[in-house]
Amino acid sequence: MDTCEQENQQLTVEQAVDHLQGEDLGLRVYAAWWLGRFRVDTPDAVDGLIAALADEDDRTEAGGYPLRRNAARALGKLGHQRAVSALLVALECSDFYVREAAAQALESLGHPDCIARLVALLNDQVPGTLPAPEPPHLVQPFEAIIEALGTLGAQEARSLIEPFLDHSVPRIQYAALRAMFQLTSDPQAARQYGEGLVQALSHDNLSLRRVVLSDLGAIGYLPAAVAIARTPAENSLKLIALKGVLEKQVSGPDLSAEAVEVMTLMDGLL
Repeated sequence: MDTCEQENQQLTVEQAVDHLQGEDLGLRVYAAWWLGRFRVDTPDAVDGLIAALADEDDRTEAGGYPLRRNAARALGKLGHQRAVSALLVALECSDFYVREAAAQALESLGHPDCIARLVALLNDQVPGTLPAPEPPHLVQPFEAIIEALGTLGAQEARSLIEPFLDHSVPRIQYAALRAMFQLTSDPQAARQYGEGLVQALSHDNLSLRRVVLSDLGAIGYLPAAVAIARTPAENSLKLIALKGVLEKQVSGPDLSAEAVEVMTLMDGLL
């Protein structure tokens, strides 16, 4: 059992904050994860995580920053706007996975100030950023960037996102479909993007079907409800996707027929 496993059952908030600022690099990385996992948003925890985004001690042989990655992911879960400035700086980190985590965190925080920096990353115009160390060695975390721009309503990015509909990596294609759905005001075009995701539910790769379930839940595309319920994947993920669809249909005390239909599909998965 390693040090982190020994700590797992015993860690308290105070210990986690102390570990985050300690000298044991393994415990620091674990503490950052733990604080995000349990959504510990005390001032000390948030301050420690923000400081960890500038850490220089924890480096991989390839030059990555594991502590920064976990700190960015944790800050995305805690929802504190005062983390935005540090996360914007993290978008310029040489580590591909720090940039990815920072983009996802900024999407969660919903702060529009990051749009210009995300657009610069999408155009690969941020100096000093390195590509992903694993194939296909993407130059930027396009999936996270595009999803963030869609969620943030970055209309100015539509023409930049559209070419990614034909990207060679399916996950990036799906992110582009999701973002274009969110950014268009044309119902016919929105349906086209939504149906593109529905078709992707028939992909023979389970991991990709899981990604599409997440995307359909994020956009709440009602016509996908039956396909979501029937796609070969874990019921837990299908229920999360259908919950996203249902939330788009509920706007008052009275349930629409469409909302009732989605709830019936959810009942069938329980």
